[in-house]
Amino acid sequence: MNTVLFACIHNAGRSQMAAALFNRYADTSQARAISAGTQPGDRVHPEVQQAMEELGVSLSEVKPQKLTDELASSAQLLVTMGCGEACPFIPGLERDDWPLEDPKGKSVERVREIRNEVKQRVLELLSARNWLPVNLPL
Repeated sequence: MNTVLFACIHNAGRSQMAAALFNRYADTSQARAISAGTQPGDRVHPEVQQAMEELGVSLSEVKPQKLTDELASSAQLLVTMGCGEACPFIPGLERDDWPLEDPKGKSVERVREIRNEVKQRVLELLSARNWLPVNLPL
């Protein structure tokens, strides 16, 4: 099983969207996603919850978690989203960076745009790794 770790600062926006969308679209026999933050917030941003609910994805019960070296070492790929130098360096761990705007405090219209960009990147990653199921419902 391949594990992708999506990380941002507060684990309350971008990384939560990415992990939820990844797990929604991935072939679960091949890959899964988790998310974390360098300075986790108290909850997922309400505007992010709203934008994800529009896709039928609930983040209301999700709690941001701390990005630790131990958590990172459980993954095969670390995708960072704005945590920069605060993200851990794990020797041998493949790393990518997605420069995405932080949705915190943005209008729901802007959050939808960010969500759609996250979704596009997730689907591209899944396709590139051959982790999409045969009958993908988009």
